[in-house]
Amino acid sequence: MNNWSLSQLLAGLHDDIEQRLAIARKSFGHPGTKGDASEQVWLELFENYLPKRYQSAKAHVVDSEGNFSEQIDVVIFDRQYSPFIFKFQGQVVVPAESVYAVFEAKQVINASLVKYAQDKVQSVRKLMRTSLPIPHAGGVFPPKPLPYILGGLLTFESEWRPAMGQPLLDALKQEDERRLDLGCVAAHGIFGCDEKGCHSLKTQGKPATAFLLELIARLQMSGTVPMIDVRAYAKWLAT
Repeated sequence: MNNWSLSQLLAGLHDDIEQRLAIARKSFGHPGTKGDASEQVWLELFENYLPKRYQSAKAHVVDSEGNFSEQIDVVIFDRQYSPFIFKFQGQVVVPAESVYAVFEAKQVINASLVKYAQDKVQSVRKLMRTSLPIPHAGGVFPPKPLPYILGGLLTFESEWRPAMGQPLLDALKQEDERRLDLGCVAAHGIFGCDEKGCHSLKTQGKPATAFLLELIARLQMSGTVPMIDVRAYAKWLAT
C-alpha cells in the first residue's frame, strides 16, 4: 500500500520553516542573534530546495565600476557560469551579473521594514551589469538582455491587522528599482507584485511552501545570467 501523501509533504515543509522561525523569535534575547538565526532558516531552505545552479548567501554585490550594494540578507546568485569576487570567513561579495534575486529577512513586517527592504533591493538593482556576446559552435550570439532581479521580504509575523490586508498592499506600492516582487509572512501568507499591482494570498495556512514554489517558478522564467565581462573586473588589479 502506498502511504505517501504529497499534500502532507508540502505541508510538513511549511510547518518546519514556521516552527524554526518561531523558535528563533522566542529563544534569543539579543536582536542581532535573533536576526541571524532567522536569516539562517531561510538560507538553509534555499540551500536544500533550490536547484544547484543557484546558491544563496548573505552578501554584498559589486559591479565592474567598483560600486557596492548594501549588505543583503539573502542573495540568490548563479554558481554555474559566474565567478566569486571575494569570499573570506563568511563574508561574501558576488558580481552584479550573477544575481537572480535579493531578499531581506526580518522577524516581522511593517511599513518601516518594507521601506528598508525596498532601499536594500534598490541598492542592488542600480548597479551596472555587463553582458558579452556568447560564442557557440556556429558563430556568436548577441549579448543577452539583462534579466530582471527579483526582490522581496521574508518574515515570520506581521504587525498589521489584518496581516495581509490593505496596509500591506499600500506599503508595497513602489515601481521600478524599489519594487518588492515577492514575499512571505510565514505565519500568515505570501504577497506578490508586478506591473499590474500587488496582491496578497493566505495560501490555506502553508505560506512558506507556497512562497518557495512561486520563487522557483519565477527563477525559471529568469533564464540564465548574462555572460559576464571578467576583464571589466580585472582592470581594478591595476589600481
